[in-house]
Order: sequence, then structure tokens, then C-alpha cells
Amino acid sequence: MDNFWEKLNKPFFALAPMEEVTDVAFREMFAKYGKPDVMFTEFVCVDALVHPEARKKMEVDLKFTDKQRPMVAQIWGRSPLLFEEAARIVASLGFDGIDINMGCPQDREVKLGACAALIQTPALAAEIIKATKKGAPSLPVSVKTRLGYNHNTIETWLKQLLAEEPAAVTIHGRTKKEKSKVPANWEEIKKAVQIRNGLKSATLIIGNGDVRSREEGLEKIRTAGVDGVMVGRGAFGNPWFFREDGHVPLPGEKLAVMLEHARLFEEWLPEKSFYIMRKHFKAYAAGFEGAPELRARLMETKSAAETAQVVEDWQKQRP
Repeated sequence: MDNFWEKLNKPFFALAPMEEVTDVAFREMFAKYGKPDVMFTEFVCVDALVHPEARKKMEVDLKFTDKQRPMVAQIWGRSPLLFEEAARIVASLGFDGIDINMGCPQDREVKLGACAALIQTPALAAEIIKATKKGAPSLPVSVKTRLGYNHNTIETWLKQLLAEEPAAVTIHGRTKKEKSKVPANWEEIKKAVQIRNGLKSATLIIGNGDVRSREEGLEKIRTAGVDGVMVGRGAFGNPWFFREDGHVPLPGEKLAVMLEHARLFEEWLPEKSFYIMRKHFKAYAAGFEGAPELRARLMETKSAAETAQVVEDWQKQRP
């Protein structure tokens, strides 16, 4: 097995998997302007991936470019058999790794007994890891999870995961019940590292939650002892986030890259609604004079061309 995780220089940074965010166009901006050490796809349902017709719709979420490697496909579901079959498909698509979503706290997935619900069914979670490894023996399998379900159970939960020897475990520093309503608990992430070390496990531990800058990520790596940090919302509108030189883009640079992102989204993802870009516009058009006015106009755009016109008109009106 070619385990790319073992080749990463430590500490490392990962761009988190996020639904309707981390598509191929979004990741390409990071690959070009400030590449992290590893990137993940949006999470894809194994039930749909193994279905011949539904798979056609899922493949758009699994698009990637070689510039984005190492590239990990994140999958979710509840059936070990479907995980095994989905893993074979992911391997055939040329990914560098597979990540199992055992952390998403959204009601839709949890009601199905998937994602964060798997924290309550550790025996099933173990079977899913085994099945995924069986389906893709050539790829490293990792897990993304939380501190617990209703309560913090990281000590027992992590030990159960480590028993299956995943290549890496990403721990979001909140429980399913907490969602994103409280600050991420990095002391508990630190405890997870200590548990791993006590078991002499080779599994990497990645911390996740409330990392708002590369410098803050490095500090959390130092204090928690994690092998790497995964960044999600903190990188919105900032494909320079992972750069070591601390580059801070000027407003004009941010808007130029925003337009590049919009054009790429429209070109590479015609199957998706341009409406998705609006969450990115909110992040790009922020932190400079006149940004609120520009954001309001951008929220009305329906194409890359309209977006470019709005930016041009706004810039002409600036002193």
C-alpha cells in the first residue's frame, strides 16, 4: 500500500471536506495560490456511489486535478458492504486515499444512522473500516470524527477506532450535540494524542476546529501535539491561507481571484447551481472598505459574467 500520509512532512495542514464547498474549483484555487499538504472531496454517499444511475450525479463531487494531490475521497453511509464496493470505485478513480465520515452532525445523515451516529455504534464503525480497507487494499483509509455524540467519550471511542489501525484520525473538537455552537475543545484533542501515544499506535492524529490562521494552526499543533491540523471555515475566501510567507492579499487581488474562482466553477461544474458561489462571495468580499455594499450586489448575480460586471461597476464607483 502506498500510504501518502507517511510521506507528509510534519506538522502538516489539510483542507477539510465540506458539503457544497470543497468542490474541484474551490480546491484548484488553493492548489494555485497556497496549497495545503492534503485535500479532501465533499462527502459522497456510498449508497449513491454504488448505484449505476445515481453514481453519474455523484461523479461531479469526485472531480479533481493532479495539481490537487494528494487527494482523498470522503465517503459516508451505514452499510459495510456498500463501503467495500464504494472503496473499489474510489480506488479505480485514482484517489490517493479514502476518508470515512464519522463526524457530520447534521440531522439528515444522523437519522440514517450514519456519520456522527456511528459514534454510538462502535462495532458497526469497526466493520465499516474493515470493509473499506478490503475494498481498496492499495489505499490508506482514514476517519474523521468528533469527541463524542451527546457527551465527550473520546477516551473509549478513540481506542475503538485505533484498534482498526486507520492511517489517520481527524478529531473535530466538539461533540455531535454541540455541533458548532461552542468553541472547539483542543484540550480534549490533546488528550486524544496522549491516548494514541499510550497505545503506541502508528495512526496519525489531526486536530480540527476554530483554526483561523496558519499561525494559529501552528500554535495548536505545538500545544496539542497533533501531527497536523485540518482547516475548514477558516479558509473560506482565502486560498492564501496555507502559505508559509504570511501573504495578505490586497482587496483587488482578492476580487480578481474571486472572479477566477467563479469562472472556473461555471466552466468545470455546469451541473451545479451558480447559487453555490454566493457563500464564497461573502468570504472574498470582506475586510475592506465598501465590502458590505459589494457583497449585497454579488448576492444577486447568476453567472460569472454578471459577477465580473458587478465588480467592474463597483470598482468604477470607488474614489
